[in-house]
Amino acid sequence: MEREPDTHTVEQELLGRDGAGERSALNGDAGDEFRYHSSDILPSLEPENGYSIHCRGVVKRLAGVPVLNGLNVSFPDETITVVLGPSGTGKSVLIKHIIGLMFPDDGEILVHGESVPKMTMPELLHMRRRIGVLFQDGALFGSMSVFDNVAFPLRQHTDMPEAQISKRVSERLADVGLSDAIDLPPSQLSGGMRKRAGFARALVMEPDIVIFDEPDSGLDPVRTALLCELIREMHKQFGGTYLVVTHDIASARRIGEFIALLWKGRIVEAGDAEKMFSSENPFVRQFLSGSASGPLTMD
Repeated sequence: MEREPDTHTVEQELLGRDGAGERSALNGDAGDEFRYHSSDILPSLEPENGYSIHCRGVVKRLAGVPVLNGLNVSFPDETITVVLGPSGTGKSVLIKHIIGLMFPDDGEILVHGESVPKMTMPELLHMRRRIGVLFQDGALFGSMSVFDNVAFPLRQHTDMPEAQISKRVSERLADVGLSDAIDLPPSQLSGGMRKRAGFARALVMEPDIVIFDEPDSGLDPVRTALLCELIREMHKQFGGTYLVVTHDIASARRIGEFIALLWKGRIVEAGDAEKMFSSENPFVRQFLSGSASGPLTMD
């Protein structure tokens, strides 16, 4: 079945990356010296239990190496969740599984109570329309203005009249502080402006779930702080399930309400931010404090 243009863009952005980094940190077993999340300490899979996304026993191998190695986690509704972890531990692969661009070798992924691996292509496309994604560089179409980039999902997936499209796009661009850039091409935007334009596009379909793939990548500390504040403001205004994937501890402290720490393809520990930043787990304590002393090494 022919895929729709913006879906193709999603695949290029997520699947087109070099997977070597994801594989490099995963040689050998994930280890038993830490308390990994398991099904007996996770919420039920019922759709109404307050968790939109469930991953249960998810295994994914690339070139024979397990990138996701029995991953168990659930992400709470109406919450900003931050998935943290060192480079090469499966964060981007996890995103691909939630969106349905990759499928597990074993295990189950549920979004809104529906099994992603069992969905037909029309069902996948319908699900993706309920998920907004902000990519590392915004993933804007270079040949379109900022306005047309943000309007693209509405024109592609809805029958909304152009007057209504113009109103909604203008509102979302105002929300992210880009009203004055509405007619500019992406080439004239700074890195921070491209991310804000991508954020407006991620919100324009009024999704239930918004996923942020390393939103702080390429930004200086000040612009990272401003983007985090914008994420908080938009979540307060629109609600929904926000999933922020990063390795930046400062960003996690600023916006994380629920934090899941991923290492070697499994969730080591997950919980509310206060609990996580006071954890006694040696790996969690080392990573969240940025300490050189602990189980995480340069290997």
